Amino acid sequence: MLRMLVRGAAGGALATVALTAVSLAGDQAGVMRDRPSGRVVPGPPPRHVRHRARPSESLAHFGFGVASGAVFCALSRGRANLPLGIGYALAAWAASQRGWVPRIGILPPDTRDDSCRAAVLAAGHVLYGTVLVATVNHLTRP
Repeated sequence: MLRMLVRGAAGGALATVALTAVSLAGDQAGVMRDRPSGRVVPGPPPRHVRHRARPSESLAHFGFGVASGAVFCALSRGRANLPLGIGYALAAWAASQRGWVPRIGILPPDTRDDSCRAAVLAAGHVLYGTVLVATVNHLTRP
């Protein structure tokens, strides 16, 4: 069980880096008003400057991704497949974007948010699920 959690955590770490890269690319392309991966801790960004993630926000986002990977691996019992991984990641995104994220004031629900940001975040979570499954499967090989 411990090995499974470690594999999932490693997959979650790599997947979070990939998801963050998609968010950064969306930001550089000008389709994100501010990076939500840098807004995991509630509170408005400064109005006079573009929001930059505080270390605590980045660590919280990374920790959430790592923990989510470990949970996924435990739930799937190490038998990850691509549809399951992508579904898991999109379910986590939907639950966050329609649940705790708007409740604590990080972002509005995706139904009222900018459609470009929602698309970038959905794509990032598809990549998260893909990288998670690929990593877990690679680490599970004999």
